[in-house]
Amino acid sequence: MKRRFFFAIALSAGLATAGERITICHDYACAIEEEVIYSDAQLAQIRQQFLTAANAAEERERLAPAIGQLYAWAGEQTAIHNDKGGNYADDEAPGRMDCIDHSTTTTRLLLLLATRGDLRWHRVLTPEVRYLAGIFPAHYSAVIETMEDVIECFAVDSWFVDNGQAAVILPLEEWKKGAGPDV
Repeated sequence: MKRRFFFAIALSAGLATAGERITICHDYACAIEEEVIYSDAQLAQIRQQFLTAANAAEERERLAPAIGQLYAWAGEQTAIHNDKGGNYADDEAPGRMDCIDHSTTTTRLLLLLATRGDLRWHRVLTPEVRYLAGIFPAHYSAVIETMEDVIECFAVDSWFVDNGQAAVILPLEEWKKGAGPDV
């Protein structure tokens, strides 16, 4: 089954057309949504990271720290600077994020990059869920798909790490089977 692109949904859910403002969410299940503004200089810095990517693998290597940096800058404007990897290390801190917050916000960040032309080797798809015992939804992640001869999907999962750290990028099928850091 071909996944549909996420652009139209995300645009209506908080990605501003100017390309510098997005809505992030936090405090579990997107209970709080806040606008974050990225400066032209910040976005130019991120763009520089992608310019020399010669293929999808190199683009993913640059994407992981770029997502971390975008979260760090968002943390300068919001309480998400308190977010720690997983769901338990940040206790009841304001700005804490669960996997729904992360999958939603990371997808919006990916769409920001795609809309600006920074992602040349990947397209953004709808977030995916992995199930516990094949029945219960247990974890969500943003997803990208390669635009090369061989199509591959990857989870872009910022939930595993503290705010500002590089996102974890894994083949989607491995992620669905439980791959990722133990947090």
